[in-house]
Amino acid sequence: MLRRLHGRGALFDTEPPGLAPRLVGLRPHHHIAAPLEHPREPPFVVLTAGRGLGKSAVLGELRGAYQGHTPVALIDCEDPQFTRVTGAPDARPAQSWSPLAQALLVIAEQLAEPVTGARRIAFPRLMSGLIAVAAGGWGNADTERIRWEVQRMLLLNESGSWFTGFAARWAGRVAAKAVAAAISDDPLVSAVIEATLEAMTERSSSTRQRRASTWYRTYPNAGDRAELGLRLLSDHFRAGGTSREHAERYLVRALLADLTDAYAGVRAHLQRLGRPLVLVDNAQGPPGRELIEQVLRDRAEGIADQVAFIAAVRGSGGRSPLRNAVRRDLRETAQRTRWTPGDTASSRALLVSLPPLSSDDTLHIVDAVCTGTSVAVPAQLPPATHRLTCGNPLGIALLAESARQNLPELPPTAPFGALLTAELTLHEDREGRPAYRELLDRLVPADRLTELTVLAAAHDHESACALAAAQLPDDFGPSSVRALETRLVTEGLPAVPGQFVGDAFVRTLLLLRLHHRHADHGKWRDVHENLIQHYEGPEPSKARYRLHHELALGDTGPAVAYLRDTFHTLDTRIWLDTLLFIASAPYFHAHDAEGHDFVGGDHQRARIAFGHTDAEQRPPADVDAVLHLRVRRLLHAVWQLTDPLVLPDRRLCDRLRYELEQLSNDPRASNALLWRASQEWPEAALTGRPLRAPGVDDDTADADDRNRNDGGA
Repeated sequence: MLRRLHGRGALFDTEPPGLAPRLVGLRPHHHIAAPLEHPREPPFVVLTAGRGLGKSAVLGELRGAYQGHTPVALIDCEDPQFTRVTGAPDARPAQSWSPLAQALLVIAEQLAEPVTGARRIAFPRLMSGLIAVAAGGWGNADTERIRWEVQRMLLLNESGSWFTGFAARWAGRVAAKAVAAAISDDPLVSAVIEATLEAMTERSSSTRQRRASTWYRTYPNAGDRAELGLRLLSDHFRAGGTSREHAERYLVRALLADLTDAYAGVRAHLQRLGRPLVLVDNAQGPPGRELIEQVLRDRAEGIADQVAFIAAVRGSGGRSPLRNAVRRDLRETAQRTRWTPGDTASSRALLVSLPPLSSDDTLHIVDAVCTGTSVAVPAQLPPATHRLTCGNPLGIALLAESARQNLPELPPTAPFGALLTAELTLHEDREGRPAYRELLDRLVPADRLTELTVLAAAHDHESACALAAAQLPDDFGPSSVRALETRLVTEGLPAVPGQFVGDAFVRTLLLLRLHHRHADHGKWRDVHENLIQHYEGPEPSKARYRLHHELALGDTGPAVAYLRDTFHTLDTRIWLDTLLFIASAPYFHAHDAEGHDFVGGDHQRARIAFGHTDAEQRPPADVDAVLHLRVRRLLHAVWQLTDPLVLPDRRLCDRLRYELEQLSNDPRASNALLWRASQEWPEAALTGRPLRAPGVDDDTADADDRNRNDGGA
């Protein structure tokens, strides 16, 4: 297992070899061969996950593991260099530039670097194709820009350091021909292509170079003439649309043909261990999507290559061109993939989902980051971190860093949630920011942060529409709500019944932002009051939601009364589930000057749960006073123990056990279920596991767990 990653051993392990060694044919960090699982055709591996689950970290670690041992390239498709900025001084004209063409240039530049036992790889086919494409935009270009672009592309054909001077000379020649052609109205692209092919043949008389110089003879309608093939390539690229896609496909094919040529022959097999590795981050958009599609189409049509591709996409990867891909969880690929290509292009891909980290992984990360701090790390911190983040690697890492920076300054009575509101400094040259804001910037689409902050309190499409009508601009209507729902799923957030934002960790952060949006918490109150109005009505299905939001505003009386009055009338399992749902209300009351809401030295909910306020209570005259107070204590105990922003309290867990045991003595209730809850809930709370009604099947429980983790402060 590598040093900086946890929970990803199935990808990197060497004994037995993980997915990466079996795909590349090399052990990570070593120039030692590993057996290939798919020697004839490797799968195009696509890592799928939502934001913060470590896709970029995995790709970065893969580059570090194989760099210098086998040709490696890593691109991030969201890098600005793959976005054409109109009006920029060095911007290429649209007719001669595309994200995919730029990506191929950057990939080839990285793959060309020499590795152990072998010299640089030359890319003559790709080089000549890229120059032909670029020439289509040189009509009004100055000589220096042409010279710079040509030299950069000519260097793709370098196989030794001496070639730098050669490239500079030929860049000057090509630039001069381009300028002369532009002045004399001669065909500029043809002149550039002619000069490029001359450069290829003059540089070397080797068989490999001759093959490369004639490769474009097979371009459709080229008539066995390489010059004509390159000119058609340039024309198709400038035409845009499907014609450009056709030209880009040949550029991708040129890259792979150059790599295949570099690995051909006995000498190359003796020198080069392992397949070339191409890593593509954020491949859900251009140029990643186009690269995946072109490679898969060629492989499906029998145009083979031996490149190990590993891409990462945000979400589940369910869109074309990956719709029919084989799917595996990373843990399922630890020893073999069980992948066999089918008849469709997308079946050539293997989608591998990155799972959340385990509680053990969380423990190791927190320990590694916080070891050596001046304040002892509470034993409950790792399980509380895991419960809050749901195993999100980014969340775990930033919370651990916040603990390292802020625990020495926080008072001992500060809640766990203070680590989210405390300032977090990640860069020496930048000021710190609250940790929850740093996380939201990375976990939520920036262009929809405002809307999601409001809609995080909603439970379904209807309640989200009600909030949008009351709290968001008029142009954000039901269709916008639908579009945002779809986008969240596309981004990789789970769709969970009962919550508009299905990811519990992201929902907690959004609700925290909603609460801190205004100093008087006015927006917080408005949103919950809107939802209380939305769920007005006598139906039990509405009551639990209404009481949930009343509790979020600190009004506990209606919830206590409802749970008291239904204790003997509702099925016990339903009653316990209703208690859990109501008590999952986020706890964001107004704070004092230090940001806490303590009363008399104890947390308010804990004081009530321990019965410290019973003497002040006067239950209604016509109700069972003992049951009323017991339900009140139980509600507040569950409310605090299920709050992901409060460390579990063993004394409070004991109190929870006691109250449930006393309720189980009631002859009119299902005492077996209540007694089971009294045994299971305290232990679950202490270990950071979600509370669930006894007897709920595993699938329903998993959904309920995601639903209830609403957050608190």
